[in-house]
Amino acid sequence: MKKKVLGTLLSVAMAATLLAGCGAKPAATEAPAETEAPAADAPAETEAPAAEAPAAGGFHFEIVSKGFQHQYWQAVLKGAEEKAAELGDSMNFVGPNSESDIAPQVQMLDAAIAANPAAIGLAALDTSACLDAITAAQNAGIPIVGFDSGVPGAPEGAIVANAATDNYAAGALAAEETFKLIEEKVAAGVRIGVLSQDATSESIVNRGLGFVDKMAELVVAKGLTVNVEGNDKFVADSKAEKTAGADVVIEVLVPSQVTSELSTIDCQTLLNKADTICIYGSNQHSAEAMVTADENIGKFGKDVVGVGFDSGTVIKAAVADGTFAGAITQAPVAMGAKVVELLHAAASGQTVSDVDTGCQWYTAENMNDPEIAQNLYD
Repeated sequence: MKKKVLGTLLSVAMAATLLAGCGAKPAATEAPAETEAPAADAPAETEAPAAEAPAAGGFHFEIVSKGFQHQYWQAVLKGAEEKAAELGDSMNFVGPNSESDIAPQVQMLDAAIAANPAAIGLAALDTSACLDAITAAQNAGIPIVGFDSGVPGAPEGAIVANAATDNYAAGALAAEETFKLIEEKVAAGVRIGVLSQDATSESIVNRGLGFVDKMAELVVAKGLTVNVEGNDKFVADSKAEKTAGADVVIEVLVPSQVTSELSTIDCQTLLNKADTICIYGSNQHSAEAMVTADENIGKFGKDVVGVGFDSGTVIKAAVADGTFAGAITQAPVAMGAKVVELLHAAASGQTVSDVDTGCQWYTAENMNDPEIAQNLYD
C-alpha cells in the first residue's frame, strides 16, 4: 500500500514538473519576442521623425502668418519647411483664410502659445489685437520673431527680430533698373511718375521713397537737376534737394482714399502729361491700377515705361506681354527660410537682429527662371 502511495506521489510530482516545464517554454519564447519586436520596429520609428527633424534634439516652432491659402504665403511656407528640415527642427505653420480675419489670427496665436514652442513666428494683422497674446508669450519666456510686415508697435523687447523685405532698398532697386531703361530719355523737361497707394503705411511709403531718392541721385549724377513734387509726405521726406525749375520732375501721386478708381485716375493724369517718360507703381494695388488706366490710352510699352512692384496675375501678365518693362517681387521663399533661421537662433539663446529677406527684379525674359518663378505669386 505504501509502495502504491509512494508511486502515486512520485507520478504526481513528475507530472507537475513536466507541466511547469511546459509552462516555462512559452514564457522563454515570448521574452525574446518582446525584445525583438521593438528591434524590428526601431528603424521605422527612427526614420519617420528623420524626415521632419533629422537632427537630434531639434526645436519645435509655431508660425502664425497673415494668411494661408494665398500663393504668397504658400511660398513663405515652402522656404520655412525646407529650412526647418535642414536644421532638424519641426514647425506648425498656420494663418487665417484672409488678411481681414483678425480674430481668427488672434485665436491661432493663443493656440501657438499654448503649444509651448521654442519660439514663435508672427506676421500680425493687427498688433493691438495681439497685445494680450504677445504679453502672454513674453511672460512664458517664448521669443517671437516677426516677419513680412512684422509686428509694428509691439511692446519693447517682445519681438526679438524681424525677417522682412527692406522696402526702401527694394524701391531703390526698382529705380536702378528703371533708369537703365530710360537713361537716354532723361533730359531737361521730362517727368517721372510715382503712384503710391497711401502715404501712411510704412512699407508702402518706403517703397516709394526708395525709388524717388535713388532716381533723383541717378538723375543728378547725369548732370541734371531734379525736384520732387506732388504728395506732401513724399516731398518732405525725400532726400532729394528741393530745386525749383529743375530739369527733371519726379511727381508722386497718392489718392485721397485707397480705391482702384482713384488710383486709376491718378495714373491717367500722369499718362496724359506729354512730358511723362515712365511711371512706377509701388505696390500691387497701384501697379494694377496702372494696367487699368492704360487700357484705353495704350502708352505703356510704347511711349511710357511702366514698372510695377509685387506679383499677382495682372502684373505678371503685364510684364509678360510687354505692357510693363519689369517689376519688383519680394522673395517669400527666402523670407520663410530666414524666419526659421531666426527662430532657431533665438531658441538657442543667441542674440538675433533684423534680416532683409531680399527682392528680385523680373522681366519677360527671366520671369520663368526657377529662382524667380518660385517667388511670383498670384
